[in-house]
Amino acid sequence: MKLSLITGISLAFLLSGQSCAQKVQNKSLQQIVDNRSSQHISKLIDAKTWNKLFPNRNNIQGNDNKHQDFYSYQAFIKAAAHFPSFLNEGSVEDQKRELAAFLANIAQETSGGWDDAPGGYFAWGLYFIEENNKGNGNNYTDIAKTAYPPTEGQAYYGRGPKQLSWNYNYGQFSEAWFGDKNILLKNPGLLAQDNILSFASAIWFWMTAQTPKPSCHDVMTGKWKPTEKDIESGRVSGFGTTVNIINGGIECGLGKALPKTQYRYEYYQYFCKYFGVNPGENITCSSQKPFGT
Repeated sequence: MKLSLITGISLAFLLSGQSCAQKVQNKSLQQIVDNRSSQHISKLIDAKTWNKLFPNRNNIQGNDNKHQDFYSYQAFIKAAAHFPSFLNEGSVEDQKRELAAFLANIAQETSGGWDDAPGGYFAWGLYFIEENNKGNGNNYTDIAKTAYPPTEGQAYYGRGPKQLSWNYNYGQFSEAWFGDKNILLKNPGLLAQDNILSFASAIWFWMTAQTPKPSCHDVMTGKWKPTEKDIESGRVSGFGTTVNIINGGIECGLGKALPKTQYRYEYYQYFCKYFGVNPGENITCSSQKPFGT
């Protein structure tokens, strides 16, 4: 069965007590419009600013009927409406820092930029929808995660703003959004077809704690309190810990930033400067041990 905005699938969020737990919504994706739960976001970033920050986003001109302006502001704001705490906790400065951190990570995950790219590297965020070369044959399946078994013939490589990867992430998000883990376990490609669903996957990951990792949201709003082990491992509040949550096993604890990680840090400082907010301390994760180690 092919799923799309037109199908009117109702949403069901898990009321699990995790950071991402949100009130159950009974509206279909097609019916979602800008509402009170997303008005606070438009005060932080509006469509004009979005277009300025992402001038080269995927198919912005809408020439491809399959992916017309996939990463549009409207898709972002409609997805965000289902996460009332997103960019809505702490002081205005906290919210701006969280926005800068979220945009920095999704911009780097999807970047099509290079050092001397037209308009500069930072103008090329939200360019790719799917991971380059579709994982190079890596299906991103972890059979040890038995609660979210992969479907034969399906691949769970990066898709969407966050480049959601691995069967267990697809399964958990599917469970939270649809109330059925199998929808995305059987049809992971939906994240590359439905732009609201795609943004929702990124926001869901951002808002969701996965033990032993806190949520990126809690880190950036100061709600997360590092344990003694976290502190000993260099994991403290700041942008660097969001990088650790997202890709710490590859990018953190190396003593020196990888080129792509350096771009991630620079993206964050770029967005902080744009929104007029101090980036705060602990921007890097070079001296942090990855979570779980």
